[in-house]
Amino acid sequence: MGYNLLKGKKGIIFGALNEMSIAWKVAERCLEEGAEIVLTNTPLSIRMGGVQEFAEKHHIPLIPADATSVEDLTNLLQESMKHFGGKVDFILHSIGMSLNVRKKRSYDDLDYDFLQKTLDISAVSFHKVLQCAKQLDAINEWGSVVALSYVAAQRTMYEYNDMADAKAMLESIARSFGYIYGREKKVRINTISQSPTMTTAGSGIKGFDSLVDFADRMSPLGNASADDCANYCVCLFSDLTKKITMQNLYHDGGFSSMGMSFRAMHQYNKSFDIEKSEAAGEE
Repeated sequence: MGYNLLKGKKGIIFGALNEMSIAWKVAERCLEEGAEIVLTNTPLSIRMGGVQEFAEKHHIPLIPADATSVEDLTNLLQESMKHFGGKVDFILHSIGMSLNVRKKRSYDDLDYDFLQKTLDISAVSFHKVLQCAKQLDAINEWGSVVALSYVAAQRTMYEYNDMADAKAMLESIARSFGYIYGREKKVRINTISQSPTMTTAGSGIKGFDSLVDFADRMSPLGNASADDCANYCVCLFSDLTKKITMQNLYHDGGFSSMGMSFRAMHQYNKSFDIEKSEAAGEE
């Protein structure tokens, strides 16, 4: 059910790949709330995923762009403004990739060329989006830019690897650029620290299903789903949140405030009992 929260607003959504993508869910919710949108992703991702069919179904422009390329971003913003007949009101940055994770390189044995790519794709691209938008004056006053982050920016999470460094940088960019863009153009910039979500990218991380289960047991409200995240993004794009900026907003069912939950301890005790039983059997 829509509430017309984004009626008359126009936005650009980075990163929709398939129905598992948070960006895909955000695109759906933005349309339901009355927004006009442009979708974008890399040419390879467009070929691999289902976003082209999504765009055709909803009659939405799909503009290929590598978010690490200033030239591509400039073209994307210019073409979007041409399509909308004016500036945009919101942007979603839902981009992240680590070759070190994909190649199973541990954090104490990183390939530094891979690390540079991780940071460029997952964090510096956010700065490039913001810088290009500001230089082109592409965002209306009181516009909203949101990037998706994760609690590994603050806490060590097993196997999250150099993506944790990228998320920490992403959140820093939101604060630093948020001050400048807010002061000069009244544009607000925030990051959402989302629960571990079983997207195509997330499922490629070793042990990710266990991480999802652990976070769910630790969170009093349970994990926030991709649909839940889409709702939150819509709220941040709307005029209901005009004075929220430079924030990292936890959207994780309470996980970020927990030390230990009953459910997580109960599961731990079960595994501990199994270990004790197996040890007794070996004696």
